[in-house]
Amino acid sequence: MASVISFDAVSKAYPAGGPGRSRAAGGFVAVEDAGFTVEPGSIVGVIGYSGAGKSTLVRLINGLERPTSGTVRVLGVDVGRASAAELRGLRGRIGMIFQQFNLFHARTVRGNVAYPLRVAGWSRADIDARVTELLDFVGLADKAGQRPRRLSGGQKQRVGIARALATSPELLLADEATSALDPQTTAEVLDLLREINRRLGITMVVITHQISIVHELCDRVIVMDQGRIVDHGDTYRVFAHPRAALTSRFVDAVTQGVPQGETLEALRARGGELLSVDVNEVTSDDVTAVLDRHGVRGTV
Repeated sequence: MASVISFDAVSKAYPAGGPGRSRAAGGFVAVEDAGFTVEPGSIVGVIGYSGAGKSTLVRLINGLERPTSGTVRVLGVDVGRASAAELRGLRGRIGMIFQQFNLFHARTVRGNVAYPLRVAGWSRADIDARVTELLDFVGLADKAGQRPRRLSGGQKQRVGIARALATSPELLLADEATSALDPQTTAEVLDLLREINRRLGITMVVITHQISIVHELCDRVIVMDQGRIVDHGDTYRVFAHPRAALTSRFVDAVTQGVPQGETLEALRARGGELLSVDVNEVTSDDVTAVLDRHGVRGTV
């Protein structure tokens, strides 16, 4: 099966004064020599600090930017060579979820979700049926008539997700979709995204600066730094065996409390395994069960 997204030696340069971090002759390079694929049904995280090139990568994927060099193929479309009409058609097959929700405040929840369907020329009856289905799916059936200002941040993002799903996209791009949310609401949104992937089989690319999001949600991860991909692969491999200093810094952020330096070496010298357990909202019995699976004796 063909890849949903394929980047082959892709660079994107801007004139002097444009976005980006790496200086090139006469301008800035926002993405430099990027190469990766995204396979059907996968959830791929793209992580990096501000200015790493993540947003430019999204704009290349949805055809808002064309590569300066290299080849970008998305859902079979060569973004660099496609006509304007072909790019519009491509964007119709891609759903977008935004950090600040991008809702129409003058429209109701139902009106926001219905908007892309009206633009696509759906009939009123089909729009009503689809919107009802989507609001039920994201758990907002009882909020259909409310305006966005009356909703919590998590509810607004659920409206954004329902709107992104309205036209049954083949690819979903989530650009910092949880960074404006509190931890509990973030967990709920991640659960919803996971359910969308499981039930609908939609391929997802998740742009974030939060390694915990990648850890919780993504099958694979791409780590970007100053426009370049410095690490990528299976999420477990990247976490367990980071190949770049930046990856290690991200991993350290989610392994706080793990012994380091001389303490770690002293523990290793005594033999056995060093087991790290992420304790969130779990009971002591849950943690004990994890220890038991690894043959560790102890109490919590």
